Amino acid sequence: MEGGRRAHIAVISWACTTLCLVSYTAAFSHGASLSACTDMMPRHLRVQRHGPSNNYITVHTNMSFYFPGDKVPVTVRSTWDFMGFLLQARKVSNDEIAGTFVFIPPGSKLLTCFEDGDTVTHSDKSLKRNLSFVWKAPDQPIGDIKFFISVVQSYFVYWAKIESVIVAQRGQN
Repeated sequence: MEGGRRAHIAVISWACTTLCLVSYTAAFSHGASLSACTDMMPRHLRVQRHGPSNNYITVHTNMSFYFPGDKVPVTVRSTWDFMGFLLQARKVSNDEIAGTFVFIPPGSKLLTCFEDGDTVTHSDKSLKRNLSFVWKAPDQPIGDIKFFISVVQSYFVYWAKIESVIVAQRGQN
């Protein structure tokens, strides 16, 4: 009787653990959660973080400056496939998220961290390598910005807050 009870408890424990892990994994296959808005860190179990500097992933724009209201093309290039990402523009002065994305590629979706469309994440776990976006600056002056991306190569390996060069704002009073 005691052995049967232990086996029953073991099966229930295994089933609960498996269901929890499957639902946790599935939740992030459709994009980052809002809990990642501030620090841009994935909320996976036991992940291995790599430093933001690497030779595999770059985020850049062909514009060195912008005016309020401008649309700025942003590209992400990688020499390795990756599954997930979180992309934001942030003010250099205080690291606040700024502006909105007005064009996003297939396999991605807009998030609302602080303002509608201020963040982009993946919408599926298909492999990605080169992505193009368009960011729209607010109509009022906000100062210089940088683009930041966190990339998840696999469920256990990621790079957080890879940054672009500064894009300076012109037309300030």
